[in-house]
This record gives sequence, C-alpha cells and structure tokens, in this order.
Amino acid sequence: MRKLSLLMIGAAMGAGAATVVSQPQLLPGSSAIAASAETYRQLSLFGDVFEKVRTDYVEAPEDAALVEAAINGMLTSLDPHSSYLDPKSFRDMQVQTRGEFGGLGIEVTMEDGLVKVVSPIEDTPAAKAGVLANDLITHIDGEEVQGLTLNQAVDRMRGPVNSAVELRIRRGGGAAPIEVSITRDVIRVRPVRWRVEDDIGYVRITQFNEQTSPNLERAIAELTDEIGEERLKGFVLDLRNNPGGLLDQAIDVSDAFLDGGEIVSTRGRNAAETQRFNARSGDLTDGKPVVVLINGGSASASEIVAGALQDLERATVLGTRSFGKGSVQTIIPLGGSGALRLTTARYYTPSGTSIQARGIEPNIIVLPDVPEELQGRDTVEGEAGLRGHLANDDEERTASSAYVPPDPADDVQIAAALALLRGERVDSAARAPQAETVPN
Repeated sequence: MRKLSLLMIGAAMGAGAATVVSQPQLLPGSSAIAASAETYRQLSLFGDVFEKVRTDYVEAPEDAALVEAAINGMLTSLDPHSSYLDPKSFRDMQVQTRGEFGGLGIEVTMEDGLVKVVSPIEDTPAAKAGVLANDLITHIDGEEVQGLTLNQAVDRMRGPVNSAVELRIRRGGGAAPIEVSITRDVIRVRPVRWRVEDDIGYVRITQFNEQTSPNLERAIAELTDEIGEERLKGFVLDLRNNPGGLLDQAIDVSDAFLDGGEIVSTRGRNAAETQRFNARSGDLTDGKPVVVLINGGSASASEIVAGALQDLERATVLGTRSFGKGSVQTIIPLGGSGALRLTTARYYTPSGTSIQARGIEPNIIVLPDVPEELQGRDTVEGEAGLRGHLANDDEERTASSAYVPPDPADDVQIAAALALLRGERVDSAARAPQAETVPN
C-alpha cells in the first residue's frame, strides 16, 4: 500500500509531516523585501491589538484562547477546508482515520456560522435518528452554534458513550426547526459493505480511512468466489454520500479496478510540487464491467475514484453530479500544540480536469425517487455554494440530489446500474463494456 498519509482530502483527516522548501535569496530592495516589511508591520499591528485586548478588555481573557481564535480566523479566511486542530482535536482526528471513534456519526462542515451535515455515517446514532445530508445544526444542547468554531461545535457534540445530546436542526427554507435527541456511542466505521445481487457484486464505500483498501480487496475476492467467475457480470461501486478521506486510499481503490494509467495528479503553488500517481498492473476484477454511483454527497476522495475510472473509460458513472471538492489538505503537526490543516494543492483527473467547485458529471444521469415530504430538501449545492471556496473558471453552482432511499428495493439508481450491467438497459453514454443482451 502506498504511504501518502501526509495528504488527505475530505472530512476524514490523516497525520503527516510538512515539507519545507527553501526559497532563493533575494537582493535588497526587491519587491519581496518590501512585501516582507509590510508583513512585519501587519504582525506588529496584530501584537498591538492583542496586547490592548489582554490589558483593557472588560474581563481578563485567556491568552491561549485569544491566540487560537486569531489562528482560526486567519485559516478560515483562506478556504472552507483549512483549519487549526488543537491537541485534542488532532488526537481525535488520528483516531478517526483508523476507523473507530466516539461521537454521533456525522461528517460536518461550517456554513454561515452553522454546522452543516455533509453526510451521516451509515448505521450510526445520527443516521438512525434521521439526520440527513444538508441539515443545518443551529443549537447543541440548547446552546446556539452561531459564534462557535467548527472544532468547538464538534467538541460539544462529543461526550461519554450512552450520554444524550439534543440537536436543533433546520431542514429546508421555511420549515419549522426539528428537535432531535441522539445517544452517543462508539462509532466503528465499517468503510466497505458488500452483497450479492444475483450475478452482480455490489460494493458500497462509505468513507476512505485506513481500512478501506484492504476491505475492498476482501469484498472483491468474496463476491467473485460466491457468484463465480463465469457467472459474474460486473460490479456496482456505490460512492453516494461518501464525503472522502485519505488520498492514498482513493488511489488504492482506483488501482483495484485498473491495469495501468494515471489515477490523479496534484498541483500545488509551485510547479516543482506537481505529483502524479499511476496505477500498477493487476486489475483485481479481471476487467469485469463496473458502474460507479455518485450523488451530491460524493466528495473529494470519492470524486478522485469516480473521475479516474470515468476518464480512463474503465467504468460508467451513474447518478447525479458530485460535490466538487477538488483540493488536497496537508496535516502539519505543530509539536505539542496540535496541527495545521492546510489546503496545499488542487487535484486533477487523468484528463487534466479540475473538478473544484464543479464536480463529476455522470455519464448517465438518474435522479432518485424522493419522497414527497423531502422534495426540495434532498439537494446539496456543493463546493461552489461554500463561502470562500477556491475559485474555478468552470465552476457551476448547481444543486444536486443527495438522497439515498433506506430500502434498496426503492433505489432506482441501483436498479439502473444492475440493468446496465446485465444488458437490460443499453445507453450510448456508457463508458464501460456492457453485457450482451441474450434473447430468451
């Protein structure tokens, strides 16, 4: 397995070391020296304000809290995915990437001062309580979220196992707030689930943590063995509402279905920092047709996999447009003072396309059947709707459905994927081989 835990994308985070690149020396009087002088002037201004707050504010503030608030303010002004992790949050993040942590089981971000649910994790207290993607959490145990940082809000939602937390949720424009009581539990994320669909292997990946790639290999092997190599018509890879995770896992998952070719490239501020990641020989599915399912909740690492398999014409992508998070974050430990989560690069699909604030457009668009009571509240605006997102010339602020029915029997997207693989549905937009239709 490739070890690229320095780089991570999506809601899950991995630890790593920062790479320092020395800069060439500049002659006195250059514009860089002038810029440096202006920077020091601004830092001096910050020091003056900090000291005034310390000495003259109506109540004595904590110095550490002031510094942390200043750091958070600086990072959140960059983009929605850069942030400061205090020591406790850093430890929690490291535990989370191993696939087991305490909490409610929701992936969240911050939007307009409120906590926005990116996706509930399957089979967790939040999912069982009916929390949905796109929900806005306005209160936690009666306390307003407005004014809290994302880390502070997450910390309030965590707590002892078997203790309850009350959430007030805003769902939809004019709808009345929803009060939800959730009992905290140990969240053991099972990142890969699979089942036999007669002559097709169905694999769902819910997030990209350290267990994803080995679990996928096991899924492919068990499904192939159970269905039989000759009878197996192909695989459905379900990435719907998968918020992302570790970059190395996205590469390994893509590699499982490929026999070569570029999977993804990352490009930072300097051209010398460009990295390309290629597939190794050995397709674990032996070239069986693949259909990838995505929707508005499929973000980051999910989009890397979907984009690679689509561009290399290895799979047909089916569903609705993905979230559009095309950036890479690096986790930079700060000694014993936590870590910096900093956006350091954009990633590009094999065709050289940035999906930042745009998303992956499916080869075949299939809209879910949304219950009447959820219609209009099942969509996600995606990255382009986040304030301060990295701009893209080709970005599209288009809402995309993130609804997945709880009962697979009601899932028209899965039904369409199975029909495509069996040759019962023929579509000219399909990018992967389709099974031949044999007359009865």
